Amino acid sequence: MPLLDEIEPLKQSALAELQASPDLGALEQTRVSYLGSHGKFTSLLKQLGSLPKEEKPAAGKAVNAAKVALEAALARRREELELRASLPSEPTDFTLPGRRRPLGKLHPLTQVTEDIVRSFRKIGFVVADGPEVEDEYHCFDALNTPADHPARDTQDTFYISSPSAPAPADRSSSTIDPRPSTLLRTHTSSVQIRVMEKQKPPVRIIVPGRVYRRDNADATHNPTFQQVEGLYVDRNVTVSDLKGTVEFVFKDIMGPETRIRFRPHYFSYTEPSFEIDFSSALTKRMGKEWLEIAGCGMVHPQVFENVGYDPEVWTGWAFGFGIERIAMIRYGINDIRLFYQNDLRFLRQF
Repeated sequence: MPLLDEIEPLKQSALAELQASPDLGALEQTRVSYLGSHGKFTSLLKQLGSLPKEEKPAAGKAVNAAKVALEAALARRREELELRASLPSEPTDFTLPGRRRPLGKLHPLTQVTEDIVRSFRKIGFVVADGPEVEDEYHCFDALNTPADHPARDTQDTFYISSPSAPAPADRSSSTIDPRPSTLLRTHTSSVQIRVMEKQKPPVRIIVPGRVYRRDNADATHNPTFQQVEGLYVDRNVTVSDLKGTVEFVFKDIMGPETRIRFRPHYFSYTEPSFEIDFSSALTKRMGKEWLEIAGCGMVHPQVFENVGYDPEVWTGWAFGFGIERIAMIRYGINDIRLFYQNDLRFLRQF
């Protein structure tokens, strides 16, 4: 049979097989059979070279036209089979409403942090940040914390490199290790030092962030927790400024009926120093009139000298508290570990 007469029957046969292919696998086999490197149409193309010169144009045109028609039929059939494969295997009611993706929520600790930051920003404070891996100078020395202070023990602090030796009683023959040691910061007060080193007064900052202490995890302690600290430095800053700021912030985040009181305390980086208690409907719901919530005080003159501030010119206050404690009181949560277990049943409540 002349080559030209073979083209049309082969084309019709291929079209019928393509249309009859029941799935994508069978369709691929049919494609290879006709259009593959050893397929029937490919063989026809190879025979064109043996035709007489006068027959080649017509035969080549017919073969190419048939091949184009087959490739178009192949594409259409593939789309049909892919659509069929994507449909549910069981009957489906397409009139049902679609399933919406659930919207995510901020973690409760993030929500509380943002509320605290928003409250401070209302009175002109800005947010500062610093490294979580800190050195002893910024975490302790610059904050007037002596080398033999218990907070600097390896039992209380996560050291990355060896801590310095405690200072001897006779400081004239000091044997303190001169090598700098690094640790996971125990409070965000180190950021206060870094800001004051770089910025001249006045300073008005808050420092939220993650801190680390060697606490055994229980209902009220966790080795990692969130803290926020505030620092205000200017001329003629007094304890009344501190109390007014604390009152405003806690009324804003804990309710307008909130009351606070100061109790004398000791911190090495403030003088005088106070513990802050507060009372509100939230504490009464817990069966307590007053609940300790934060520590504060006027910045120690030695701290100002360490950062190059003249304590005869500048005064200031600082205070800090744990964000988890605020969240636990606000939401009535009795175990701090719930914040870190990533249990969606717990987190979806907020």
